[in-house]
Amino acid sequence: MTDRGNRKTRVGRVVSDKMAKTVVVQVDTTHRHPLYSKTIRKQRKFYAHDENGAAKAGDIVKIMEARPTSKLKRWRVVEVVEKARE
Repeated sequence: MTDRGNRKTRVGRVVSDKMAKTVVVQVDTTHRHPLYSKTIRKQRKFYAHDENGAAKAGDIVKIMEARPTSKLKRWRVVEVVEKARE
C-alpha cells in the first residue's frame, strides 16, 4: 500500500480475534500529570481490519488509520510485530 500523507500509526496487543477479518487492539499510552507529575496510564481499544486473519489474540501488532470500513472500524493491521507465546 502507498502511504497517503501522514496517517497515524499505533502499536498494541490484540485482545480479541473472534470476528471475521476484524481484531480488537488495545493500545496502552502513558503521560505525566501536568500538576502532580504522576505517570498516568491510559488504555484504548481500536477495531482494526485484518484481511488475511494473520493476527491472533496476544499478538503485538502495528495498526494504521484507514477510511471507515464499517460502523466501528477505522484502522487496519499493517504488520504483526511479535507473535504471542503458545
